[in-house]
Amino acid sequence: MTSSYRGRPPRRPGRRKLWWFAGAAVVSTVVVAAAALIFTTATATVCPACFGLVEAQPQLYVERGVSAEQRQQAASVFDQASRRVTDFYGGRHSSPRVLVCFTSRCYERIGGGGERGQAIADRAIVLSPRGVDVVIASHELAHIELHKRLLPGSDVPQWFDEGLAVLVSDDRRYLLPDTVTDRCRAEPGQTLPETLAQWRAARTGEQLYAESACRVSRWAEKHGGPAAVLELIDRLNRGESFAAIFT
Repeated sequence: MTSSYRGRPPRRPGRRKLWWFAGAAVVSTVVVAAAALIFTTATATVCPACFGLVEAQPQLYVERGVSAEQRQQAASVFDQASRRVTDFYGGRHSSPRVLVCFTSRCYERIGGGGERGQAIADRAIVLSPRGVDVVIASHELAHIELHKRLLPGSDVPQWFDEGLAVLVSDDRRYLLPDTVTDRCRAEPGQTLPETLAQWRAARTGEQLYAESACRVSRWAEKHGGPAAVLELIDRLNRGESFAAIFT
């Protein structure tokens, strides 16, 4: 016995729903891709050899097959950047691995993107071919040193983290030479990004770094230079709020 159904045909998704599904799929793809890159970079810092990097000296890994001159360049950048951070803090609490790529293929293989370099938690930094530079390396090392010294829960605004890294690395793109009293290249706005998400969503380029560095350098100059930063870290670790200290 056979029968036929003559009810209403199944409804097709409306155009608005189709766009919603398409948008959700794109967002999901981007999130998954970003997570994959982060995982890849983190894995590379644990096992540099798995990604084609070899140890040039303790804590320094360079792309396999580079020339003797490039290996020496990486070592020189590593040593000078480490000294710059040590001089500012009067010592080091951190001892991160430094992974150096001299080709874009190497940097992409370890999960890098368009940045010059990046800090991975308080464990390592990775440098792209455009980031094999004392300023870039010391900027990333400065991030790690700050976070190594801060206890869990002792947070600082993202603008302070970035501005301090500019100050420690003595980045002349964003600060005037230290021979002048006021090193600011740009007046800071009323508000600066507080979180990493806000920083990434804000305007990019020299302006934001310059404004953050201006605010940090003026505060440091007023309160005693690097000693003021050490005191701020100590007070944060004792439970005081950043807003109460940074005045």
